[in-house]
Amino acid sequence: MIQITPPMRILVAVEPVDFRKGIDGLAALCRQALSSDPRCGALFAFCSRRGHAIKCLTYDGQGFWICQKRLSRGRFTAWPKAGCGASLRLNLRQLHLLLWNGDPSQAQAAPLWRRVPVLGSAESLSIFSREKASVPGGIHKRPGGSASSLSQ
Repeated sequence: MIQITPPMRILVAVEPVDFRKGIDGLAALCRQALSSDPRCGALFAFCSRRGHAIKCLTYDGQGFWICQKRLSRGRFTAWPKAGCGASLRLNLRQLHLLLWNGDPSQAQAAPLWRRVPVLGSAESLSIFSREKASVPGGIHKRPGGSASSLSQ
């Protein structure tokens, strides 16, 4: 099964391609024009000369996958223009935008990764102790009238 994950390398061929090419033709194009091994686990995206279709090629360890999307109307208007090298590297969100005929260069989104403290780690314990210290007074009254500290 084809699985596209965020850490996967995604390379977009900037030059349009003859869409009569199948797996072998696109794999040869990866080697020659893009200087990449088509079996490296990356996903390669190609656009037709008329700009109305996209083909994606990837290798999953057992064999090649090829899939195609052809627009019912219109063209892929935001496909990267020639002149910026043979290929362009995209992340997963940018590929999704491109497949939906959006412009990945104009997209604004949250960062791909941010640090989340792991429970039980020294960092998360220090955050937790800072939160306890920020409670007004740091002491809670028990129903019987005696005070207890949050650290107990």
